[in-house]
Amino acid sequence: MSPAQNSNPHPPVDVDVDAIVVGAGFAGLYAVYRLREMGLSHRGFEQGSGVGGTWYWNRYPGAGSDSESWVYSYTFSEELEQDWTWSSRFPPQPEILRYLEHVAERFDLARAFTFDTRVTAARYDETRNRWEVETASGEKVTATWLITAVGCLSSAAVPDIPGRDDFAGPWYHTGEWPHQGVDFTGKRVGVIGTGSSGIQAIPVIARQAAHLTVFQRTPNFSVPARNRALAPQEVDELKRNIKEIREFCRWSTIGQPYDFQDRNALDLDPGELRERLEAMWQKGGFEWMFGGFPDMLYDERANDIAAEFVREKIRETVKDPAVAEKLIPKDYPIATKRLPLDNGYFETYNRDNVTLVDLRETPIERIVGAGVRTTEKTHELDMLVFATGFDALTGPLLRLGIRGRGGRKLEDKWAEGPRTYLGVATEGFPNLFMVTGPGSPSVLGNMPTSIEQHVDWICELIAHMRACGAARAEPTTDAEASWGAHVQELAAETLFPQADSWYLGANIPGKPRVFLPYIGGFGTYRKLCNEVAEKGYEGFALG
Repeated sequence: MSPAQNSNPHPPVDVDVDAIVVGAGFAGLYAVYRLREMGLSHRGFEQGSGVGGTWYWNRYPGAGSDSESWVYSYTFSEELEQDWTWSSRFPPQPEILRYLEHVAERFDLARAFTFDTRVTAARYDETRNRWEVETASGEKVTATWLITAVGCLSSAAVPDIPGRDDFAGPWYHTGEWPHQGVDFTGKRVGVIGTGSSGIQAIPVIARQAAHLTVFQRTPNFSVPARNRALAPQEVDELKRNIKEIREFCRWSTIGQPYDFQDRNALDLDPGELRERLEAMWQKGGFEWMFGGFPDMLYDERANDIAAEFVREKIRETVKDPAVAEKLIPKDYPIATKRLPLDNGYFETYNRDNVTLVDLRETPIERIVGAGVRTTEKTHELDMLVFATGFDALTGPLLRLGIRGRGGRKLEDKWAEGPRTYLGVATEGFPNLFMVTGPGSPSVLGNMPTSIEQHVDWICELIAHMRACGAARAEPTTDAEASWGAHVQELAAETLFPQADSWYLGANIPGKPRVFLPYIGGFGTYRKLCNEVAEKGYEGFALG
């Protein structure tokens, strides 16, 4: 046989299925559940050795949800809701992982996935209208529909600090934590980064380490979680009312069991406003900000009141005034960066074995064998932790090697920022559906609320395609452009663009500055998605 006869534009394929799901966290498990209900053949791939997604990888000390446990869970099974009992208001990582493992076993979902398997390429074949997915092991599978359930915060961002590989001791990233755990006992530990993961990990590490040095790039606002165990009578009441609670979450602004108040902060006299802020502060949780006053996110005067309230709390908590001032954010509005919940974060700086290094005063020059060298001195360390966050929303998708019509790379199409319709699909990539992709509410609230809505909507679109005989679905250019403009216009009406946050991709060098999530609220987004479906999936070209 001649070389020409032997050439094959389509490499051998091992399996053909209706749908491929990438990721076995909250989104992937539910996607497989729904596809199975629909009678569609499917395959799932997961890079980890088991289910869990975010909660499989993020096992760092103090890791946990900042959504209340009773809504940080699935709604598709009443029996599951009634049988599973959460231990605390905000569940820790080990309990969330046990929950997802329980769900996978109870509904026999894990067998749909091939674990320890990384997807390296996904190519759309126009001639066959199939997605060809290839894994690192060389396996090839094709499907009509490709559903990405890779999470929004799953692509760890390790800063390229000079000398990083020269460090003599072990170093870790909070988003890729060793499953056997890390023992800090008697060690000199450095933590770089004070975002959400750093704020959760620092108090726990400080209680174990001989000495902890925190390298702070940007001071962060934080609100106390006020986590607590759930009493049996509270659990019983929650289970009795769970249907009403869930329905409220579906239409609330951030998918939580509370919403912004009807009045603005500036409508109250200063004394009453102070009392309301204090009462909510004592209650703890996101409700302090996102169950408070809407003008705090739109009006600088109202935001300044909230920010100054938290600054006062930091000054009251941290005994050393000089350290307190270093910990106080002064150059961006509160909540325009991800607002963490903490369990004794600021109190940690009162410990004798904790040192704060302000990198704005003494920047890092390089990492050396003995530790971290700043412009002031070398901080000698035995272990180093990068709490430096993620390449959010776009990063997990771009690393899949996705190519659409004409072989166009997704990273090329998104070179100036992601372009999607509803955060679910992108023009030029037919039958590719993204769960909580850029341009959807996703990270601006309770993820399971968003995930279930996305998966349900995607599966209903697939059912519609099958019913009407459509082989392909992709957004029109006009619909995608209109949605993208809408997302940016809504963000511009708020104070969010005033902060260099990962919401804008500002934490990744060279990443386009585009506001990534939809800020119009979960309930509004759900309504818009429903309207698109009711109009025959307006904005989609069904071929």
